Amino acid sequence: MIGKFVAWTLAGIVGLGIVLGIAPVRAEENFGPPELIAAAKAEGKLIYYTANFAEVEQQVIKEFNKRFPEIKVEMVRAPGGQLITRVKTEAAAGKLIADVVDHSDRALMSELVDLFQDYAPPNAADYDPQAQISPKLWPRATLVWSIAYNTELVKDPPETWWDLTRLVYDKMIGQVFAQSGGTTWTRIMFERQVLGEDYWAKQAATHPILYPSGAPTSDALVRGEIAIAPLLYNAIYPKQKDGAPIKIFFPPEGAPVNPYATGIPKTAAHPNAAKLFLNWCLSKEGQAFMIKELGNLTSLKVPPVYPEGFDPKMVKVWYPNFDQYVKLHASWVAEWDKIFGYRQ
Repeated sequence: MIGKFVAWTLAGIVGLGIVLGIAPVRAEENFGPPELIAAAKAEGKLIYYTANFAEVEQQVIKEFNKRFPEIKVEMVRAPGGQLITRVKTEAAAGKLIADVVDHSDRALMSELVDLFQDYAPPNAADYDPQAQISPKLWPRATLVWSIAYNTELVKDPPETWWDLTRLVYDKMIGQVFAQSGGTTWTRIMFERQVLGEDYWAKQAATHPILYPSGAPTSDALVRGEIAIAPLLYNAIYPKQKDGAPIKIFFPPEGAPVNPYATGIPKTAAHPNAAKLFLNWCLSKEGQAFMIKELGNLTSLKVPPVYPEGFDPKMVKVWYPNFDQYVKLHASWVAEWDKIFGYRQ
């Protein structure tokens, strides 16, 4: 009878909580075994190399520290090429100080795989294998391409990728040039393979304005210097959230995605803190934060949430074939440069 009374009492308390609107305690995610978490807290810090935007990663670090305030994350941010050069140079001199290296260009990171230690998050099996180039490197961030336009300038907006070839948009479109890095190479590879070999020429006929990266492109869109742009969602979504007159959509032909490659060097001085940081970033909690707040997608097989306006029933996610991503790069970028009249 006593056992039944306890069970009834607990059931009553839970039921009362539901009636009163009290949120039930959420189950803790597995961020690693207790000994790893204890060791990470004892280390107390990690050095984080990233090619992503500093302001974006500062938000990630702040959210991580809400969960683990004991661990200080010292971020070193550099553009993609510069970051790879720094890692190579430091490693050759035996002075690589990074505990985590995070990069958007998986081809460049594939050349450095031997520098990284074996690592897998607790939810490793939940990740799409298409997003990985090595068991040592993980898609901490997954960026997705979209199309955005300035609602004050565009009254007949595009609805598809092919609409960006409409001559009515002559000199109204801005885009990042092909040589800017791995994320843009993903987009132009998608254009050639999914939209067809004549897409680049038809798009070039609208005389788009070329930019070196997504940041100045999104700024130009907000200022009205251009009216339309294919952009990584996370480059323009924060500006829309801040009230800019921007509309963003995911075209029905597909959403090209660019998974990052992130790993822990064998020489990491704070390996436990590094693992805990990546475990959190790759968890459902970390991924949901980066989707909702930063405008990322995710390489989890079952996303915890989707970005605003992304309907998985209407838009198919497109991963580049990695072998082709590497082999086709030089010749296709050279061809793109010629078609668009781009010269360094």
